[in-house]
Amino acid sequence: MTQPHAHSPQHYGHDHAGIAPLLDLDAEVLHEALFAITNTLRAARDGQRTRRVLDLGAGTGTGTMALAERFPRADIYALDRSEQMLDLVRSKAFFRGIPERVHTVRADLDDVWPAFEPFDVAWASLSLHEVADPDRVFENILAALAPGGLLAVVEMDTRPFVLPDDLGLGTPGLEARIHTAVAPARAPMNLHPDWTDALVRAGFTDVARHRFEIAPSPQALARFASGPTPGERASVLARYAHTSLLRLRDAAWPGLNQEDRDTLDILLAADGPHSLLNRGDLTVNGTRSLWLARRP
Repeated sequence: MTQPHAHSPQHYGHDHAGIAPLLDLDAEVLHEALFAITNTLRAARDGQRTRRVLDLGAGTGTGTMALAERFPRADIYALDRSEQMLDLVRSKAFFRGIPERVHTVRADLDDVWPAFEPFDVAWASLSLHEVADPDRVFENILAALAPGGLLAVVEMDTRPFVLPDDLGLGTPGLEARIHTAVAPARAPMNLHPDWTDALVRAGFTDVARHRFEIAPSPQALARFASGPTPGERASVLARYAHTSLLRLRDAAWPGLNQEDRDTLDILLAADGPHSLLNRGDLTVNGTRSLWLARRP
């Protein structure tokens, strides 16, 4: 089930092996936004001691690691229904030298939860929009928090845009048409929910929504990998754009005309002057929302 996933499409309802690279790229591209969001969460704790933190839908562990940094004296519990994702979380915790502080829990948010000791903070980034019964999940989160405990929920307000409107080939506005074409396949799922009323219904107080612009610095976007192929040498933003649109391709295909299909295939090619992996005119535009809510 970020972040700040910094995560983008999320792990909860998708193929686990395929989504992991995108979640990690999302974390790299949106690292600064995740820093700002978790900084707001830490400030909201207002100096209260934080010993236990629950990451709901941990995915590859982007949020888990960010929470471990923000609350250096806390044990972090990463919950996900995928053992593959939890393996990645454990690997990251070991690499960072904090395996004793990071605990993994295999569970499905839509199923019966394990018994927990109360948590001081619960975190759910880009995961709750995929649960079957959000009201029940919020009630479970409330019960898992200690009195005065804080819940942080992060969602995309809109899907981020990465392409310039005019690509220099095809008809301008391709990315908007891709998002429109994908919408029917995602119709059963509200990708951009407003959780305010649901949090109040569940019994949370002090419910507040904060919006964050996604505006990575040029330095963050220009980092290069190393390797012999264009894909391995591409900037982190180019790899993020390529991976994101590659995942949207099949869902968008039936709703695109032939010109747009041809243009998309040129962009997704492994090489060539218009390949996403070789372009220098990509960016990231969008916003994410953070809801903070407290257990009375």
